[in-house]
Amino acid sequence: MTTPFRAIAGSFTKMVAAGSLLTAIGLAAFSAPAYALDDTQKKEMGDFIREYLIQNPEVLVEAQNALEAKQQAQRTAQSSQAVAQYKDEIFHSPTDITLGNPKGDVTIVEFFDYNCGYCKHALTDMNTMLKTDKNIRFVLKEFPILGPDSVAAHRVANAVRLIAPAKYPEFHQQLLGGQEHASEDTAMAVATSLGIDEKAIRKSMADHPIDDQVRKTYQLANAIGITGTPTYVVGNEAVFGAVGLDSLEEKVANVRACGKASCS
Repeated sequence: MTTPFRAIAGSFTKMVAAGSLLTAIGLAAFSAPAYALDDTQKKEMGDFIREYLIQNPEVLVEAQNALEAKQQAQRTAQSSQAVAQYKDEIFHSPTDITLGNPKGDVTIVEFFDYNCGYCKHALTDMNTMLKTDKNIRFVLKEFPILGPDSVAAHRVANAVRLIAPAKYPEFHQQLLGGQEHASEDTAMAVATSLGIDEKAIRKSMADHPIDDQVRKTYQLANAIGITGTPTYVVGNEAVFGAVGLDSLEEKVANVRACGKASCS
């Protein structure tokens, strides 16, 4: 006669052999109350599962990959919903600087921090796209998340945007592309090296604090699911991390081909 444990173990083995570990565990959990396993049987079941996983560790990798794919799909769905809901704030905020073609057929929005090392590496990707694709509209959304020095550097950047917008692109290139830690002092040094008056910058910083602006960007990032920089928004989709030039160009091509960042 087949014992309750052997019946469960037999089903478990068959299902794992078919590559469905999670389903098998679910079956065991479902069956256990019906069979009312005692402590000895529970230990046998635990030993059996442990032994199988040790002998077949690739099953754990498959389960982890499936979990990550599910989480990524959920994150993408959340971001797409938020992008649709906050479209104007993302793509047409009056506090952002637009580079490239202001009437371009595809817009890339980048959330960045001047002290983000990945953003510094990704600067080359933006520059290459702006050079090779004359129909790209690139929006810079300042998102200081790496401490007080980042906030201070972005305060200077906002003042540059307000009083010398034509010089902001070069300011951005030098501050983000530089090796020094971004702070109020380093940002001010870049701005004054471009011929912008320091007194005018400090007056603008006093007259136009960025607290509300930063708060709104944080709220927007939270809605999209952004937890780090750089994060891009292309078409209907958020693209998390410094994904590289090829990936960004693929997203742009997809938007042109099917109207979405990912064509099915």
